[in-house]
Amino acid sequence: MAGEQRERAFVALGSNVGDREGHLRTALAALGNLPGTDLIAASAIEETTPLGGMSQPPYLNQMAVLETTLPPRALLDALHDIEHQAGRVRTSRWEARTLDLDIVRYGDQRIDEPDLIIPHPGLPNRDFWLRELAELRSHERR
Repeated sequence: MAGEQRERAFVALGSNVGDREGHLRTALAALGNLPGTDLIAASAIEETTPLGGMSQPPYLNQMAVLETTLPPRALLDALHDIEHQAGRVRTSRWEARTLDLDIVRYGDQRIDEPDLIIPHPGLPNRDFWLRELAELRSHERR
């Protein structure tokens, strides 16, 4: 819709179960098809060691930058729907998963709710996210 505020959102993608690359490709396509949303760019894919100290397969990780009219809560709900479509079942924290989608940043907004914290609290501690954000730096609004 004309006049709706568009915001840059950085979304982290991760997968360590099944066709990891396929899950990331499908998720990128789904992100670009969200209402009021354009997929601007995606970082290179990087293989990483699982967080949380649990024994599980390595992850493939990637960062995407979106331009969207969806407010943060609606974007989070859409990300959960995409995860569900990829076969993700949430049972415990740090578990292996077909797909994990996290809002890392949403413009300059700061949100602190029980199930939605922006910027993502893990950002300073995840070197791979910092590398991916640096790769996408040219897509930030000044």
